Amino acid sequence: MRYMYLVKSACSGPPPQRLMEEIGKLAEREMKAGTVVDMGGLMPLAMGARVRLAGGKVDVIDGPFAEAKEVIGGYAIFEFKTREEALASAVEFMNLHKEYGEGWEGECEMRQLAQSPPP
Repeated sequence: MRYMYLVKSACSGPPPQRLMEEIGKLAEREMKAGTVVDMGGLMPLAMGARVRLAGGKVDVIDGPFAEAKEVIGGYAIFEFKTREEALASAVEFMNLHKEYGEGWEGECEMRQLAQSPPP
């Protein structure tokens, strides 16, 4: 089963270097185990855009977004055998933030990916 993690936080600015080093070690271990499908960080909101449909009209809103209280800073897609395995991995990831994040607060939303029907 594939799971996507979306890392969200109200914190701005780059994460502490030590946290990034520890995440790198975790990522390397998971890659060797063959569980990582894809992962990455996202660029700042100022470099983004939102394409919104409202009232029958499509609008493009360039970043940064004034109303953004919580920002998705990164994502990862993993392949796990069970939900429990996926959840344990997400808890381990957030514990790295607790230990090395120097006041970082946020969440890791874990969602199972819908499977595509066979061709």
